[in-house]
Amino acid sequence: MAQNIQARCPQILRLATLFLVMVFGLMLRRFGYAANLPFIVVKYGRSALWGTMVYLLVALIAAKSRPAAIVTALLSAISVELLRLYHTPWLDAFRLTTAGALLLGRVFSLWNMLAYAIGIAAA
Repeated sequence: MAQNIQARCPQILRLATLFLVMVFGLMLRRFGYAANLPFIVVKYGRSALWGTMVYLLVALIAAKSRPAAIVTALLSAISVELLRLYHTPWLDAFRLTTAGALLLGRVFSLWNMLAYAIGIAAA
């Protein structure tokens, strides 16, 4: 029983951290400019938090080892960024929604990939 609780503790911590990262990302999106934070902090801070979120999701759901989680999260984040280069009417329509902007983003940026990597490394 005690081993079962100890095994779940990292997962509970990851889940709580995931929730906090999501809240901070949404707060930065909503209030970052109103708080007079610099553009670079708001724009790429959100991207770094998104990368952190992807890592935590991968670590929570699938990966059994830290290196596997890092590689999987980085490949996933880069794939989503590269998906921004693909355009279809239904995908572009989804990107115009709030959910689409949060999940897929709207505009391709190599700088976002760097911010994702920084967020993943920080996690």
